[in-house]
Amino acid sequence: MTSRVLLISHAATSATRHTAFPGDEPLTGTGTADPVPRHRLALSAPEQRCRQTAALLGLSPILEPRLRECDYGRWVGRTLDDLAAAEPSAVQEWLASPAAAPHGGESIVDLITRVAGWLDSQTEPGRVVAVTHPSVIKAAVSHAVRGTPESFWRIDIAPLTRVGLTGRPGAWTLYSLG
Repeated sequence: MTSRVLLISHAATSATRHTAFPGDEPLTGTGTADPVPRHRLALSAPEQRCRQTAALLGLSPILEPRLRECDYGRWVGRTLDDLAAAEPSAVQEWLASPAAAPHGGESIVDLITRVAGWLDSQTEPGRVVAVTHPSVIKAAVSHAVRGTPESFWRIDIAPLTRVGLTGRPGAWTLYSLG
């Protein structure tokens, strides 16, 4: 039996506009978004920006902690440019090694493992709609296409991007990106 998972990236925040490592921040504006297709279950990451995006989409989601943002440790609230100037070797290590966590938080490998576990737990037929973070969606796509952890850096997810996956544990297919 196959499942369908529609991942939706939260709408824009101050951090997304400034290439900063986000904390639990609100959306920068309000507006409307395209309606979501019929689904059997709506989920949201627990952060405020995901809950607000879900409301914008007309969803009443269940909060799913495994869809939470990557833990960027002491880098939260700082921009990548600022960190590259202040901690160039730490930023280079983080970008070069997906297993590294020089910020004291979660590594990209740990993030992919967490998200893969959640994705592979989606075994019931029907569509699940989940509002989450670009990092989580990148981790899910990396897992689905059996990419290396380094492939995480080759995926770009903009605010309100929708990514569709279909499959079952260990056998996912990317069917929609946009």
